[in-house]
Amino acid sequence: MKDMNSKITKRHLIGLSFVICHLSFSMMLASCSDWDGHYEDPASLADSEPTLWQMMQQRSDISDFCEVLSKTKIYKHHKKTDVSYADLLNGNQTFTVLAPVNGSFNKDSLLNLLATNSGDSMVERSFVGNHLSYSLASSVATPTDFYLLNTKRVTIENNQAMNIPIKESNVKAKGGIMHVIQNTMPYRHNLYEVMLHDSRFSSIGAQLSSYQHDEFNPTQSVEGGMVDGEQIYVDSVFDERNLLLEYVGELADEDSSYIFVVPEAQEWQRVWQEAMDHFHYDSTVEDGDSLQRFWANNALLSDAIFSRTIQSSTKDSLVTYQYDRRYPQYHVFHRPFEEGGILYGAKAEEYSNGTLYTTPKWPFTPFSTYFRELKFEGERTGLIINDNLCTYTTRIHAADSVSENEYLVITPTGSNSNWSMTFKMENTLAGVYDVCAVILPPSVYDPTVQGKPCMFVAEINYVDENGEPQTFDCNKTKFTNDPTRVDTVVLAENFVFPVCNYGETNIKFSVKLQCSILAREARNYFREMFLDCIYLRPKKNVSTEQ
Repeated sequence: MKDMNSKITKRHLIGLSFVICHLSFSMMLASCSDWDGHYEDPASLADSEPTLWQMMQQRSDISDFCEVLSKTKIYKHHKKTDVSYADLLNGNQTFTVLAPVNGSFNKDSLLNLLATNSGDSMVERSFVGNHLSYSLASSVATPTDFYLLNTKRVTIENNQAMNIPIKESNVKAKGGIMHVIQNTMPYRHNLYEVMLHDSRFSSIGAQLSSYQHDEFNPTQSVEGGMVDGEQIYVDSVFDERNLLLEYVGELADEDSSYIFVVPEAQEWQRVWQEAMDHFHYDSTVEDGDSLQRFWANNALLSDAIFSRTIQSSTKDSLVTYQYDRRYPQYHVFHRPFEEGGILYGAKAEEYSNGTLYTTPKWPFTPFSTYFRELKFEGERTGLIINDNLCTYTTRIHAADSVSENEYLVITPTGSNSNWSMTFKMENTLAGVYDVCAVILPPSVYDPTVQGKPCMFVAEINYVDENGEPQTFDCNKTKFTNDPTRVDTVVLAENFVFPVCNYGETNIKFSVKLQCSILAREARNYFREMFLDCIYLRPKKNVSTEQ
């Protein structure tokens, strides 16, 4: 897929990769200030003091946990190393260990998983990494928040860790502190993980995971020599990215809090296919199938994921990152929990980085989300791809009736010149629109002018499914505008665009306006036009057959 229409930004997806050397330094130090003053800094203990690992081995009540640690190897950049977690805890780094007592988990099951190709990394993330932290977190009177090695957030308070009773707290050793807990720490899925692992959402999870990939990071990698003029790296670092989540919301980020709305499986398939139909490209578009799938997923999810950090009141409204005050009808959903709201009657489930709301029916429509009204402003002269027998200029007129408070004045070069002007249309979807021209009265410029209509013809240029150019002449109709008001002239009603041009830079879709006034008609019409915009109005429940 070629750069996703050159719009995919390069950012790192935080949260899924379990790469020890890239954990945030701020995460490592987040709870140092909570270290109980009765305890020495572990780094300052004498060399004669036992390390965390040595101290743990001396305890018979956590021997099962120690055995799993000794046989779990560290993964670095998705590659298994020869270093175990026993080696790590016996080294020079500082940790907090939440050690579950014997009998609180199935040791044999974990050891069996460690012997498989995929199970070892699973044990590392979901079990070992769920009980160790780089943060120093003691059990004190006030709640202490910190992150585990697998990036999950934990709170210690009232001698409990996430409601798991602490049998013995604040056991110090060289290299950190240990709390012996009476059960294993529950592994809390984030919203991304539940999409991947819960069979209810397998279709959505398959779409999301298909955009997950590793990207080589040369600035973090260790360079070796040059071979045949090419740089060789002795230690290659890869960053995990998800191109779709970078657009719609980083659902794997543990340091966030989201609201995510999803429908039941059959309903998801219905709305997904509906979106695919709207993002259908012609056969000449490179990677058209991949673009179609990406933008269909993006269209559905970008209005279904909400970050709590940007909400003023979730009871009053929910807004997405795409919300723009200039277009208040999109990306905002009022009174979401009341009858008719998008979350009314939805089932709420809490996960490590937010709330999942499941609904039997998709609470959105294409017309409230991605199949939107399109305005091609006349004053956007960059949209003009051809003009003949005219000059043009833009003017400002601040009024609610004038879109964006500007318009285009098209003036013929001669008193009898029937000018023409062609405007390109961007980001149209496959579907049915009314194609309109919004024309202002002459009084918008000079209130003293006795207005006359302009007479013109129009044509719509587009391509078919094979990419072949097509032209619709609007039934050769001669259009006139009402010179006494802002007039929306419908050039083509229920016009079917068979394919989309979303994100394309090639000029395949355009509207041509041409003045059409005979000399003998000149006294009744103006050749000058005050064009506000070309306007595409999406239509509902209309057949796409022409």
